[in-house]
Amino acid sequence: MDRVDRRLRERRLGRVRYFGSVVAADNFREDVIGGLSQRQKTLPPKYFYDARGSRLFERITRLPEYYPTRAEVALTRAHLEDICRFARGGSRNAVLIEYGSGASVKSRLLIRRLRPSAYVPVDISESALRAACARLAREFPRLNVLAVTGDFSRPLKIPVERGRGRRVVYFPGSTIGNLTREEALAFLRMTRAQVGPSGAMLIGVDLKKDANVLHAAYNDARGVTAAFNLNLLERINRELDGDFDLRRFRHYAFYNAPLGQVEMHLISLARQAVRVGRHRFEFDRGESIHTEISCKYSVAEFAALAAEAGFRGDKAWLDRQGLFSLHGLVAG
Repeated sequence: MDRVDRRLRERRLGRVRYFGSVVAADNFREDVIGGLSQRQKTLPPKYFYDARGSRLFERITRLPEYYPTRAEVALTRAHLEDICRFARGGSRNAVLIEYGSGASVKSRLLIRRLRPSAYVPVDISESALRAACARLAREFPRLNVLAVTGDFSRPLKIPVERGRGRRVVYFPGSTIGNLTREEALAFLRMTRAQVGPSGAMLIGVDLKKDANVLHAAYNDARGVTAAFNLNLLERINRELDGDFDLRRFRHYAFYNAPLGQVEMHLISLARQAVRVGRHRFEFDRGESIHTEISCKYSVAEFAALAAEAGFRGDKAWLDRQGLFSLHGLVAG
C-alpha cells in the first residue's frame, strides 16, 4: 500500500526538462559585425542578456527610478483573479508560455493562481533560465516546466502537444517596446500563429508619460543601467575577440518625444579604432552605437497594433498611477 501511495505521489509531481540552446554563436558574431558596419552603428539589444547582463537587469528592476517592474507587479496582484480568468478563457487548463522569462518574478504570481498544465519559459540566457527554473522547482514541485533556451524573436517549436489546454503567451516587462512598429507587428503575427486560433496573449506595455520620469528610469543615479549597456561591449571583447576600451565609451539615454521612444546609445569619447576579430571599426569623437529603443504606447495605440496583427483586445489592466498596462489579447 505504501509503495502504491508513493508511486501516485511521484506521478503527481512535476519536473523540469530542458531543451537545448538554439542560439548559435555565429549569429552573435554576424549581428555584431553587421551592426557595427552600418552608417549608424547598432547592436541588437537581445545580446544584453549574458549571465552578467541578466544579473544587472535584475538589479535595474529594483532601482527606485525604474517604475515598470513595480507598476506591473502591482497591477498583476490587484487584478490577478481577472487575469487568470482571461487566461483560461473558459478552458479547464492553460499552457503558460513565457517569452524572456528571466527571473520569473511576475510569472510566479500567475502560476500560483492559474495552476497551468505546463509552464514553458523561453529565454536567450541559459544561465538565467536554469537559475529561474531551479527556484520554480522548489516553489512549485508539482509544476511541469519545459524550459527552452532560445530567441523568442524567431519562430520556436514549443515542446507541448496541442490539447493540454489553451496556449497563452505571457510577455511581461514591455519588451515589445524594444521593437520598431514594423518589428512589433511581425512579432505579434508570429505569436498569433504560435498560440493558434483559440489561443491568447498577456503582454506588458509601457505607457506614454512625462519625459522626466522616463529620463530618470533610464539614467539611474547608481549607474546600473550604464553598466548594463557597457556590458554589451565587454561581452564582445570576451566572446568575439574584441578590444573595446570601456573607459572610452559612455552610456547615453534620452526620450525621443516625436517618435515616442526612449533611445539608448554608447557614445565614443574619442576618435578611435576598435577591432572585433579580424574586423576593424573607426569611431569619431561623439559617434554613437545605438543599442536599444523602448517604445511607449497609449492603450488605444497598442490595441490598434494588436488588431492589425490579428488579435482582439479583450482586456487592458492598468496600475493605479497609469504608468503601465497589461493587455489581454485573443487570437482572432
